[in-house]
Amino acid sequence: VQLQASGGGLVQAGGSLRLSCAASGSISTINGMGWYRQAPGQQRELVATITRGGLTDYADSVKGRFTISRDNAKNTVYLQMNSLKPEDTAVYYCNAHLIRIGGPHEYRYWGQGTLVTSPA
Repeated sequence: VQLQASGGGLVQAGGSLRLSCAASGSISTINGMGWYRQAPGQQRELVATITRGGLTDYADSVKGRFTISRDNAKNTVYLQMNSLKPEDTAVYYCNAHLIRIGGPHEYRYWGQGTLVTSPA
């Protein structure tokens, strides 16, 4: 099983980016998916999560600016980031709680991270 994140880059403050993360491999079911971020010298923090049914949750710092969504048919989670701020600069990681074919246990997998830079 692999999670491949993409879409990071350099964008001026106030701009937008859309991150994608596709899961592939011997997957039976993907339950919760999410995005985390880690800024230099700081701990990894939760950005947003989404259940298989589409229920979402956000860190207070991104509410109203970021939107998480998913396409279950494509095993992909997205993060639309608008009104970016310098403090959003970080490496963004996706994760997925999934059950592999042959199951039955659920495990958490992480993507490789994608860098988002938003200078002032």
